[in-house]
Amino acid sequence: MRTSPPLPPYVLVSPVHNEAADIEKTLTSVAAQTVRPLRWVIVDDGSTDTTAEIVQRFVDRHDWIGMVRLPRHDSRSFGSKVRSFNAGFERVKDLPYEVIGNVDGDISFDADHLEFLLQKFQADPTLGVAGTVFRERDGYRSDVNSFEGAKHVAGQCQLFRRECYEQIGGFLSTPHGGVDWIAVVTARMRGWKTRSFREKYFFHHRPLGTAQRSAVASAYSYGQKDYFVGGSPVWELMRVAFRATRKPYLVAGFALGCGFYGCYLRGARRTVSDEFMAFHRSEQMAKLKAVCASVFRLRTIDPFTVAGE
Repeated sequence: MRTSPPLPPYVLVSPVHNEAADIEKTLTSVAAQTVRPLRWVIVDDGSTDTTAEIVQRFVDRHDWIGMVRLPRHDSRSFGSKVRSFNAGFERVKDLPYEVIGNVDGDISFDADHLEFLLQKFQADPTLGVAGTVFRERDGYRSDVNSFEGAKHVAGQCQLFRRECYEQIGGFLSTPHGGVDWIAVVTARMRGWKTRSFREKYFFHHRPLGTAQRSAVASAYSYGQKDYFVGGSPVWELMRVAFRATRKPYLVAGFALGCGFYGCYLRGARRTVSDEFMAFHRSEQMAKLKAVCASVFRLRTIDPFTVAGE
């Protein structure tokens, strides 16, 4: 009788900050996985609520879950997320893992979610980053309501092949966000395949990008991020138009555009290399060409697969 080879061993790191409202859902989801990690390190980044106390209950029950507590502070920052992840990575870097995961503290998923992704790594040695699509309580679906497409892997739950993670240098701190998104694009730029799978999804319990801010402020911030990571002003026009068709409609599209074009008009310095910006824009233009071709041919546009991903 032929037996399947063992799935690649993996580790997880979760930087969290004031996640008391949702983190038990994440803890319960990971604890119930059909294939558990070698180690899961949760880094409490100075939470001022009961996040650490909730995590400690699971640490006490599971010897493969650990927690690192960092000093308290009053606000979130993109740099602090990277520092927190790296603090957790220090606790797992010497383990014999083949896959490392970044998991946020406000998501939940099925018991075989991570086993499903590990099977994808096992089946394709060129796969560098893997994840799934996600949904939110207001009906948002990342495969329907975004043009990121199948090559994008959402930052709330990303698994990296070890060689890929090491080659891209891990997560790199930027002052304007997009650290997990930059990691995925860099992986493709270095020749790795990155993929979100539609067969499964995780549930994101907090609306995307709204931690400690409104939906409009979030849209403005995303516009700024689009600029600083080297996005094309032509692509951003389509993104603004598309965003204006989603709640809160025109005001969100306007805020997104103000964030991007405000930076563009004042010539703000970008935080990515010329190589990265050129690669990113080439992907955007290829996707825009595919969208336009579908429109001209009167075909229904599937944002997830429009660029043949």
